[in-house]
Amino acid sequence: MVREHVSAPCPDPDLASVPVRTCIGCRRRTTKRELLRVTVGSDANGHPAVVPDPAGSAPGRGAHLHPTTGCYDLAVRRKAFTRALRARNGLSSAPVGDYLDSRAVQP
Repeated sequence: MVREHVSAPCPDPDLASVPVRTCIGCRRRTTKRELLRVTVGSDANGHPAVVPDPAGSAPGRGAHLHPTTGCYDLAVRRKAFTRALRARNGLSSAPVGDYLDSRAVQP
């Protein structure tokens, strides 16, 4: 007996027509435009770090995160940045935290 893999339909019909990504913090799927893309870059001292890519145009592997401190804290606690970006060593996530803090201050 041969079984065929049948993928489950998207539970939300609105998500079927737009790109969908998973937040590395809370692990919820949502539209790409609602998430902040992050990539591997360098901090002010030149050390490898996770940097925000709000335009979504930086080259290289990226990961997506809800632009909230809650999802950021979850991602840091779970060490999700290093895993999602497939980095060999630990990465500093301070630039992303600074970016989120600067967005929260502005109304």
